[in-house]
Amino acid sequence: MPRFFVEPDKIRDGQIVIDTEDVAHIKKVLRIREGEVITVCDSCGNDYQAEVIEIAEKQVLCNILSSAHSETEPNISVTLFQGLPKAAKMDYIIQKTTELGIVRIVPCALSRCVVKLENQKAEEKKVSRWQKIAEEAAKQSGRGVIPKISMPVTLAEAIRELQNMDLAFVPYECEEMTSLKKVLTGQKDVCNIGFLIGPEGGFDPAEIEKITAAGIKTVTLGKRILRTETAGEAVLAMTMYELGDINTF
Repeated sequence: MPRFFVEPDKIRDGQIVIDTEDVAHIKKVLRIREGEVITVCDSCGNDYQAEVIEIAEKQVLCNILSSAHSETEPNISVTLFQGLPKAAKMDYIIQKTTELGIVRIVPCALSRCVVKLENQKAEEKKVSRWQKIAEEAAKQSGRGVIPKISMPVTLAEAIRELQNMDLAFVPYECEEMTSLKKVLTGQKDVCNIGFLIGPEGGFDPAEIEKITAAGIKTVTLGKRILRTETAGEAVLAMTMYELGDINTF
């Protein structure tokens, strides 16, 4: 069944108004007609079964048939802090981690990033495009929430956010003692998790010093070194398996 997202204020009095770019998609691509039923999400984890009752030029009006809390959202909130990679790699990272249940992605400007930050306007344009990629991936994978793509941050800003989370760690290729499994084992009561993935060039040793000095653990993912576009989804899948909802069946 087709799935669409709206802001919560578009749901009122038993009806839903869709007035985004989805209107054209509904009319011209999916060719949905009045009387058909679609799924609409309020971006807060609630799904609505809704009957299309009016298709106008700039909006689609629906009557709510039923509502329920989305069953596709994980029971933990995971944030990925991602060292800025090349554009195509970032697109891939957003798509795959959205499918796996990420809640937020924060691009990070690290010293070995190939991609450097531009002016505010250019960065806002990038984030807007990334947000659309996350929305499309959320629709495709049946999510009840669209992951938020934040504006890029510095390492210092990322560290401050990680320190405020229930569980935070950084996969690092030079770590030999502490495994990701060891960090995750027994952490059944955590709700808010964050991890930082380095860019193509990896972490600068000085960055790791700042991370560990802040009390954030580095972990090893095993003997093989993963690419930056592989590491995020691999870590998220492992985390979801150990603490989230992948292993509930």
